[in-house]
Amino acid sequence: MKVVLPWLLLAVTSGAVTPVLTLPAWSKESREVVAEDGWFPGADLLAGSVEDQPDDATEVGPPTTAEMTEQLPSNQIPDEFLDAYFASRPETFLVDPQGLLGPSASRDRLTFLNLHSDDSQIDFHVYVFGTEQEIPGEVRDEEISERLFGEGRPSLTLFYYLGAPDRSEIFLSPGLTNAVSDAERRRMLQSSVLAAIERSDAITQLEAFCVQTSIRIYWIEKSAGLVDDEALAPRVKSEQVMVAEGPSKVAALKQMFNEFWWHWGAIVSVSLAGAVIALAAWWVACCRAKYRFPEFEVAPRLGGAHAAGVGAVIGFGSTTQSPSAQHSGVPDYFGGI
Repeated sequence: MKVVLPWLLLAVTSGAVTPVLTLPAWSKESREVVAEDGWFPGADLLAGSVEDQPDDATEVGPPTTAEMTEQLPSNQIPDEFLDAYFASRPETFLVDPQGLLGPSASRDRLTFLNLHSDDSQIDFHVYVFGTEQEIPGEVRDEEISERLFGEGRPSLTLFYYLGAPDRSEIFLSPGLTNAVSDAERRRMLQSSVLAAIERSDAITQLEAFCVQTSIRIYWIEKSAGLVDDEALAPRVKSEQVMVAEGPSKVAALKQMFNEFWWHWGAIVSVSLAGAVIALAAWWVACCRAKYRFPEFEVAPRLGGAHAAGVGAVIGFGSTTQSPSAQHSGVPDYFGGI
């Protein structure tokens, strides 16, 4: 305690007399020289007044609503595809300029739509969009049918969002709007959506949607007076058979196999590989196997080390003649040669 007190008093005394150090400050002349060279370091950190700061310093305010809107990701259809979608009447029944379906699925859907057009009085056009894509506001989708399909054969236009069948929209050409009520069009859309959502794959959903819509188109033909009942019945029946036995069934089987292989493919592959390896190992072991027969201890016969066993037996027919005389000679097949 006597040693600590002097050191404490010395520390307090020395701290009281030590001057407080201050940061260096730039003079106005030095700052002007540096500013002429285009470099003005630490204006807001060094000592000085606000008037000494450069005149070109401007305040950056918060971003405006328009700037924030431009930075947000947009789900609208890219501008380079708008003309392919909405500029003119499509040359084919399937409109997919973005290539969302892929070559195989696109070819199958186009074949189906072409077959439908051959059997029906109403053309069926399908526009394919992305799951969350939006049609730009300047494109009035309700006017598409009137602007593009106002002339020529009656047509039904389907706006289908791949993977989201509940967002689909159906539009009728001007010649069919008076023959089909809004309630009937909603029922047609609902039945197609229900048929699509039963499938798990986006491509098979579109397939089921198109098949169900094509069936309803035949009833629209009847309502519009384009066909009679006698012509309608076999076509509806053939379409229903195609739904049950056609590509839909094949696609469903493919989908089931793909789902099974996705969940169990690795396990099945490992199991089959293990079975093949085990079978090959068993076959190799059988080929290389060696068998050793045991030797049994046999009791002596009549006290001797060996018995007669089974072997050559010599018999004599007569006791009065020699063995050589009783031996039957070998026939001479070569005549003494």
